[in-house]
Amino acid sequence: MKKEENFSEWYNEIVEKANLTDKRYPVKGMNVWTGYGWKIMLLIDSFIRKEFDATGHDEVCFPLLVPETEFKKEKDHIKGFDAEVYWVTHAGVNPLDVRLLLRPTSETAMYPIFSLWVRSHTDLPLKTYQIVNTFRYETKMTRAFIRVREIHFFESHTCHVDEEDAQRQVEEDFAILEKLAERLCVPYLLLKRTDWDKFPGAYYTVGVDTTLPDGRSLQLGSIHHYRENFSRPFEIKYEDPAGEMRYAHQTTFGMSERLVGAVVGVHGDDKGLILPPDIAPFQIVIIPILAKGKVEEVEREARALRDELVREGIRTKLDERDERPGSKFYDWEIKGVPLRLEIGSRDIKQGVVTYARRDSLEKGTVPRTSVAGEVRSLLASISKDIFEKAKAYFRNSIADVESLDNLPRKIIRFGWCGSEECGHRFEELTELKLLGTPYPAEEFSGKCVVCGKETSQVAYGARAM
Repeated sequence: MKKEENFSEWYNEIVEKANLTDKRYPVKGMNVWTGYGWKIMLLIDSFIRKEFDATGHDEVCFPLLVPETEFKKEKDHIKGFDAEVYWVTHAGVNPLDVRLLLRPTSETAMYPIFSLWVRSHTDLPLKTYQIVNTFRYETKMTRAFIRVREIHFFESHTCHVDEEDAQRQVEEDFAILEKLAERLCVPYLLLKRTDWDKFPGAYYTVGVDTTLPDGRSLQLGSIHHYRENFSRPFEIKYEDPAGEMRYAHQTTFGMSERLVGAVVGVHGDDKGLILPPDIAPFQIVIIPILAKGKVEEVEREARALRDELVREGIRTKLDERDERPGSKFYDWEIKGVPLRLEIGSRDIKQGVVTYARRDSLEKGTVPRTSVAGEVRSLLASISKDIFEKAKAYFRNSIADVESLDNLPRKIIRFGWCGSEECGHRFEELTELKLLGTPYPAEEFSGKCVVCGKETSQVAYGARAM
């Protein structure tokens, strides 16, 4: 199946052939992480941990179960998630006095405890995060990593003395996001969600959106400013220096395993995955090219090459399976290993190692004596080139429109007067989702694509995955 002809079928096929997940678990939408797919996710998690640890966040781990009494404290929140939660009603054969739910996200699990942790202005800012599984009853067709019911989820939760300090946290989150996206080589838009589409209970929400080859948008994550919307019902208060009690202002930042889905969809090609080196379980695969009478010599040199690269901190796999080289090439191309090294008797004689890049399929040789440095340079070049290619495609996937006639199958950019009436009318007429307005705002002068009024506000819309 070709990616450009039928992205949906291509995606499912590549995920299966690359063995990223096993969808045969007997609960729909709750998939099994295979070893290879889990390694990719753990590498992404490691970069998330690095960035949030470096900015003073503490990693925590809260329980999975949330009492219904806590869940109901924020009315907008329960309204937004009530149809998606899984309920626990019995312990053995005994009905529970208070129903429990599996966390769809963790505000209502964490904030009763935050009210105990936060007492004084000296306790602030409180900056925490956790990487856990969340559960949502997804009613649409499930798709590996993109629409699942058990979600590998990152969420940061912070408390601040005032709105301004919370806003500074939001800006810090944007800076962290930029670093993470560079690791993944995935471009994105920051779009402030409409009031009818923001996170339940938020003051405002900024969505993180990229594009897929079929013209759909894919939300990678979201950042929320809550003001006091959760601290009031959960009584998260602190004593200020003057001795007055004040409610904390809060923020959250959430991302999920959709990051893996984005990497598959944005970078892959008809041969399989193309993994950015930073998140590849194996950055290098070594394929010995064996010939009669030279087997032991080639195997010995291949192992020495592997050991050297491993000592240099480069994730390296030596493929010693009893298979033809061509079969091995095919397998590792599907899995998206960034760089393949081949070594045979001719290479040994010439003092070189042959390489093949997965992204560009370019082949060449590097001197055996400086292979580690050459490999590092190639991996850096691969990362840069993958990202530049993705950014060029992303730019081309956005189209400016001045009317709603003959809309392209892309993310569209258009004038919007900002009224809810025109926003809903846009969605009705186009069957697209109004993703929101750019954050920060972009300069624009034109007319609302719905009502025709002059406006300085631009918005984005798309078919959302």
